[in-house]
Amino acid sequence: MSFGPLLPLAIVLMVGIIGGELAARARMPRVTGWILTGVILRAFSFEILAPDRLATFKPLSDFVLGYIAFTVGSHLHLLSLINAQRRLFLIMLTELMITPALVVAAMVGLGGLSFEHGLLFAAIAVAGAPGTTVIVIREARARGVFVKTLIGSVALIDMVAVCIFVVASEVVLAHNVAGHELVANVLERLARDVGFATGVAGGTAIVTVVLTRAVVGPRLLGTSLIASILLAWGAAEWLEVSSILTVTLLGAVLANVMPDKERSGEAYLNTFSSVLFTAFYTLAGMRLNFSQVVPMAGLIALFFGARLIGKNLSAFSAMSLARAPRRVRNYLGMALLPHGGVAIGLIVLVQNTPQMAAWADSILAVGLSALAINQFLGPSATRWALGRAGETGRDRPRLFDFIREQDIIVDLQARSQEEAMRKLVDHLFRTHDVKSDKQTFLDGILARENIEMWHLGHGLMMPHGRVKMGAEFAGVVGLSKDGFQWDSPDGRPVHAIVVLATPEDHRDRHLEVLASFARAISSERNIRDQLYHATTAAHAYEILHAEESEDFNYFFEDTLAEQEGAPSRLRVSPQTT
Repeated sequence: MSFGPLLPLAIVLMVGIIGGELAARARMPRVTGWILTGVILRAFSFEILAPDRLATFKPLSDFVLGYIAFTVGSHLHLLSLINAQRRLFLIMLTELMITPALVVAAMVGLGGLSFEHGLLFAAIAVAGAPGTTVIVIREARARGVFVKTLIGSVALIDMVAVCIFVVASEVVLAHNVAGHELVANVLERLARDVGFATGVAGGTAIVTVVLTRAVVGPRLLGTSLIASILLAWGAAEWLEVSSILTVTLLGAVLANVMPDKERSGEAYLNTFSSVLFTAFYTLAGMRLNFSQVVPMAGLIALFFGARLIGKNLSAFSAMSLARAPRRVRNYLGMALLPHGGVAIGLIVLVQNTPQMAAWADSILAVGLSALAINQFLGPSATRWALGRAGETGRDRPRLFDFIREQDIIVDLQARSQEEAMRKLVDHLFRTHDVKSDKQTFLDGILARENIEMWHLGHGLMMPHGRVKMGAEFAGVVGLSKDGFQWDSPDGRPVHAIVVLATPEDHRDRHLEVLASFARAISSERNIRDQLYHATTAAHAYEILHAEESEDFNYFFEDTLAEQEGAPSRLRVSPQTT
C-alpha cells in the first residue's frame, strides 16, 4: 500500500507535539522533547517513517531553516544595536579564532583526522541554534542586555560558521593547490558567496518592499514575507551560494528598511512557528543512526568537549574585552551551547557534495550525535544562563520599558545646556519614530520658563516635550560622571538628563515616570551613584532594570494586582509635575 508524504508528516507532528508537551511538564524546553521524540521514532523502525523517506520533507526543512535564518537576521536592526557593536564584533572575532582552533586541534591532534576533515567539523561546531535560542527566550519570557547580546551573537556567529564552511569547502576541493593559490581561491570564493548572497537578499528585499507598499498593502504582509523567504532561498540554491546566509541578510535588510512592517510580519509568522519547529526538530532527531554512533564515541566526546570549551572561552574573552556587565561575561558562553538548524544545514551540504563523500558518514554521525547532546543539554543551559543573568520573566510591560540600551549615552559631553539638549534630542529622533518636528520639539524644551522646572535635584534633570497623539512614549538618557555645573536649584552638578517625548494620550504614564525616577534618584543613593558612574550603556541599563530597581521600575501587571482596591502606588505631587 502506497502513501504520500502527508500521513508520515502528520504522525511526526502529532507525536512531536506530545513529546514537546511531556518535556515542558518535566520542566525541560520543548525542543529537547521534539528531538528525543524523533530519536525514539527512528528506534522503532516504522515502515511509514523509514529514514529513506526523510528526503521527502526537504522542502519543509528548507523553509524552516529559511524562517530561522530570517528571524535571526531580523534581530540585526542597526539602531537597536547601538552601544552593542563592540560586544558583537568581539564575539564574532573570538568565535572565528578560538572555537575553530580548539575543534581542529582536538579532531586532528587527538582524533587523528586530516586537517580538511577537522576544518569541516570546526565550521559545524561554530554554528549556533537561533531557532532553539529564540524558543527558550520566549518560554523564559526573558529580556535585557544579556538577551540582546545573545540574539545578536547567534546571528553573527552563524554567519561566521557559513564563512568558515566556505573556506573548508575550498580547502577540500583544492587540497593539491599551492598555498598562495589556495588563499587566492578561498578569498575569491568568499567574495563571490558574500557578494551574491548580498545581491540576492537586496533584490528580494526590493521586491518585497514594492509588493507590500504598492501592490498588496499590509493586508497580505505575512504572505509576502513567506514568499520572500522562499524566493531568496531558491535563488541562492540556483546560484549555488549559501541559502542560510542569503536569507539571514534578507531579514537584516528588511528589519532596517521597514522595521515596523517587518515586526508585524514576523508576528504573523510566529502564529504558526510552533508547528514548523515541532516538525523540523522531530525530523532532525529521526536522522540520528545509533549504529554509527557507538564506534565514534571518542570523536563525539572530543567534538563536544572542544566545542563546549571554545564557546565559553570565546564568549568570556570577548565580553571581558568589551567590558560587558559581569552577568553577560560569565554566562553568555553557556547560553551559546545549543546547536541546531544551521549546523544541520551544513551537515546536509557535506552529504550532498561528492568531493566530501569519504567524510560524509563520520560527519553525519559525529555532528548529529553531538548536536543531539547539545540540543538535550543546550536549551537547559540557555535557560540556566538566562536565570543566572537575572533576565528570566522580564518580558512583561514595565514602567521604564521605553529606556533601552541604545537610548543611553554615557560620558555625555556638552559646553552648555542647549548643546546637551540638542545632542539628546538628535539621538531621540535618530533611535525612535517620533511623530513631531524635531526643531519644534527642541524649542519647547529650551523655552526659558521650562529650564528651572526640569531640574529635580540630586543631579537629575528631566525635560519633556509633547508629540502627536498615537506616537510611542519615548525617551533617551544622557549621563555624565563629572557632571555639568549648571544653575540647579540645589546647587549640585547635573549627572543625568532624561529627555521624554510624551504623546498627549500618555500623560499619566509621563507623570508616573517623572515621579518614579525622581523618587529613585533622591532616596536610593546606591542606585544614584551606580547610575551616575556607569561606564557603558549596558551597565546603565542593568542598573535601571535590575531586580534591585523593581521598587521604582515596576511591572505593570504586578502593580495592578497590588492596587486592586488599594490606593495608587505612586503619588505625584503638584511640585513634581
